[in-house]
Amino acid sequence: MIIVTGGAGFIGSNIVKTLNARGYNDIIVVDDLTDGVKFKNIADCEIADYLDKDDFIERITHAKGLPQKIDAVFHEGACSSTTEWNGQFIMRVNFEYSKTLLHYCLHHKIAYIYASSASVYGAGTTFKEAREFERPLNVYGYSKFLFDQYVRRLNPQGSQVCGLRYFNVYGPREAHKGGMSSVAFHMHTQLLKDDTVKLFEGNDGYANGEQRRDFIHVDDVVAVNLWLMEHPHVSGIFNVGTGRAQTFNDVAQAVLRWHKRGKLHYVPFPEHLKGRYQSFTQADTGALRAAGYDKPFLNVEQGVAAYMAWLNNATASL
Repeated sequence: MIIVTGGAGFIGSNIVKTLNARGYNDIIVVDDLTDGVKFKNIADCEIADYLDKDDFIERITHAKGLPQKIDAVFHEGACSSTTEWNGQFIMRVNFEYSKTLLHYCLHHKIAYIYASSASVYGAGTTFKEAREFERPLNVYGYSKFLFDQYVRRLNPQGSQVCGLRYFNVYGPREAHKGGMSSVAFHMHTQLLKDDTVKLFEGNDGYANGEQRRDFIHVDDVVAVNLWLMEHPHVSGIFNVGTGRAQTFNDVAQAVLRWHKRGKLHYVPFPEHLKGRYQSFTQADTGALRAAGYDKPFLNVEQGVAAYMAWLNNATASL
């Protein structure tokens, strides 16, 4: 039995779908379907059960337990909004919840593979899994950083614990995220609406659209998660990015090229994001590669083309 928290969300639902493709159907999805639209992400998936996130944590907190032996937990559930500034809410949902689930997994010797974030690095230019490079810019990033620190200090032994610092993930099943959806998704919808894709003007010394991020397709993110499940001797905190920074202009051009139409327009950089925005990210993938993960990652040109094709097929099937 496998548990996927945030299993109706973006990365979680892709994990569930890929587990199905590999023959796993004994899956418990944990999520919050207050936003009922998210059900669409798992409507084509096979699962054994669904639990509300509050009911789930109540069960494991008060020793009610779970009905079957659990082999692995993919903890993808969190408030992922980098613009949410209610620190009490963020710390309860992202930090305390993660700690409770961690200790349950350690007690029962369950593999615990959880979502961290590249936001822990803030405005730095070195993206290596080491304390001296970690200085988050917002309370979301801080919640992820603090849990990574908690895991480091605990130094758990006896069962697998992996923290995955996701960089800029894009791909299928993210439409419900609204403003937090990837730039590739927003460009696609903008182009369909008025034949124009929009990017921020230059900031932090970068020219228009030349800010650079490590964009990684969700299929690659899922592949890392499942590889870790299949290699239970591997534990640690790992960057999950391609190791190659590409510009927002690269993403825009990939979208325009796939659609074979449209134009690019630059909009003023928002005042409220100045000083709180990562203009450059590039994963140091040395630790992940040293752990044994050797599969190649899609670049922007490959990944965005695949994503546009998926979006086109999804729209055509409606």
